[in-house]
Amino acid sequence: MNPQLDPYLYEQIANKIAILIEKKTFRPGEKVPSVRRLSLQEKVSISTVLQAYVLLEDRGLIEARPQSGYYVRLQRRSLPPEPAISSPSLSATSVNVSELVASIHDTIARRDIVPFGAATPSPELLPIRKLNRILAGIARDSDGEEHSYGIAQGSEELRHQIARRAVDFGCTFSGDDLVITFGCTEAINLCLRAVAQPGDTIAVESPTYYGFLQIIESLNMKALEIATHPRDGICLEALDSAITKNTVKACLFATNFNNPLGSCIPDAKKKQLVDLLARRQIPLIEDDIYGEIYFGTDRPKVCKAFDKHGLVMLCSSFSKSLSPAYRVGWSAPGRFKDEVRRLKLMNTLSCVLPTQITIAEMLRGGGYDHHMRRIRKAYASQVQNMAEAVGQYFPRGTRVTRPQGGFVLWVEMPPAVDSLELYRKALQSKISIAPGSLFSPKQQYRNCIRMNCAHPWSEKIHAAIATLGRFAHECAVL
Repeated sequence: MNPQLDPYLYEQIANKIAILIEKKTFRPGEKVPSVRRLSLQEKVSISTVLQAYVLLEDRGLIEARPQSGYYVRLQRRSLPPEPAISSPSLSATSVNVSELVASIHDTIARRDIVPFGAATPSPELLPIRKLNRILAGIARDSDGEEHSYGIAQGSEELRHQIARRAVDFGCTFSGDDLVITFGCTEAINLCLRAVAQPGDTIAVESPTYYGFLQIIESLNMKALEIATHPRDGICLEALDSAITKNTVKACLFATNFNNPLGSCIPDAKKKQLVDLLARRQIPLIEDDIYGEIYFGTDRPKVCKAFDKHGLVMLCSSFSKSLSPAYRVGWSAPGRFKDEVRRLKLMNTLSCVLPTQITIAEMLRGGGYDHHMRRIRKAYASQVQNMAEAVGQYFPRGTRVTRPQGGFVLWVEMPPAVDSLELYRKALQSKISIAPGSLFSPKQQYRNCIRMNCAHPWSEKIHAAIATLGRFAHECAVL
């Protein structure tokens, strides 16, 4: 046996680090020695140190952070209980959330703000260098075609790559069935315009992503909130009752890892949802923007996989996985494709070709799969760390969700805590959060907040959650 790979040797190295962690020489959130440095210190091979760190990961003592190294994990704590299923108002309403949304997004670019507010991925976890190399190669080798407008439907190669990968989540459409858009927001906007008119009622989850509410507001439509379970998503009984009592022109749901709850509709329930809406001939606009960021072993299917009548309009983008700045999204609008394509042509004519081709090459060349495996692991760890820290610092009675994908966490605090007041106090301390009232057209959930968990765990993040917890305690006794 190679003495450098002696199992007792790597266990000895692991035990040394474990003792240092126990003695608080390395505190939670702090970096442990790099693999190369520990290899030199202990006079062992890099392989032995890697084995030791894998063992420490398995014990839950450290965690790997992409392109950064290994860090001491928070001590595992019992999590607060989960929120109950929502119970929204049963009537449709006009929407007015734009002003507060704008104030939150104004903080996104500020480097001095701890960014818990907007659900944006961490630049540290994006494949920026690889994307830059691909884009530079496209620019270098361009014959001028990439500088044209391109067709409204989008890059043929990108549509082919998306269709090829759609098999993984149960779909069998072709590239010709797709329309490329400026992010998922434009895809949803076009789909809504294709099936509904101003004044029409759109069913949404409760709570729902405030971006959906902004689109509904901009189109002068009404939103009807449907009760939603924090793990299993939309309540089918409540939906059936709602579409019986109201004239609903379309449903707009995030079926996999809903924002803000992180709920994921089980595949069998997705089929029931599709069948329920098909009987009423109600289109489903399905947002799957977080579908690729799953923490388990299998990628969940989409409702589109069960669609036999072309009524499901699947929308997604690469903003959460590859680059928000590229603004590359897409839709598979089913029977409404021609209308969506027509609206796309009228709305923005076409999308930027170089970024579309860059994404297509990332999908084709295999770098995308490796990248996604890496960030799924990172986000799963970060969501867990955030939930545990909330349990440690927030007032008694706080509840948190248990997302199995995505990177947002929904926190329900005691009723006395006003999340708008908490938002204002936090911003004064340069911490951004998203108040719960943003996620309801009737501004419910005033004692809730959504937190972005995308940024790698650090002492700064830990301290910010502790500060939020202190402010929440203060708000609870005001």
